[in-house]
Amino acid sequence: MPAITALLHTENDALRLGRTLETLYPCDHILIVDHGSRDGTVRLAREYGARVVVARIGASLEQHLAATSSGWILCLDPHESLTESLAATLYEWKSLPPTGGAFSVFLREETAEGWIEIPTPQTRLVPVDWSHWEGRLPVTDRFAMALEGELLRFAFP
Repeated sequence: MPAITALLHTENDALRLGRTLETLYPCDHILIVDHGSRDGTVRLAREYGARVVVARIGASLEQHLAATSSGWILCLDPHESLTESLAATLYEWKSLPPTGGAFSVFLREETAEGWIEIPTPQTRLVPVDWSHWEGRLPVTDRFAMALEGELLRFAFP
């Protein structure tokens, strides 16, 4: 069964982080890369059992992931949460034989007018040795298989 490490970058996200962490129950580990939070972000992350590392200036994402030696990385922002259907899909996915490549998810985004669906899936589940990053998230792989379920992106705390 492949292990999944949830990877989040934070900076003063205490107001919204708890909602995200509550949905990460399919993940085996949570890694928070904190970028100088001055609120309760780090304390909250540790209360949920996350491993917190301080973002180092000039360090690559691969360097922050150095302690994660095997499995898969699920990348999300602290204002995103897994839907129940995506969580169920991740549990099912973990029961299957490991495969190479990457996996994408669809997003729904909260706006002042209501929820909108982002039409293009985003690559968010990648093997730990993934080397194609665009900032804090994997580069979109157009060949990545889309998982069932969605990430919810909240605009308001």
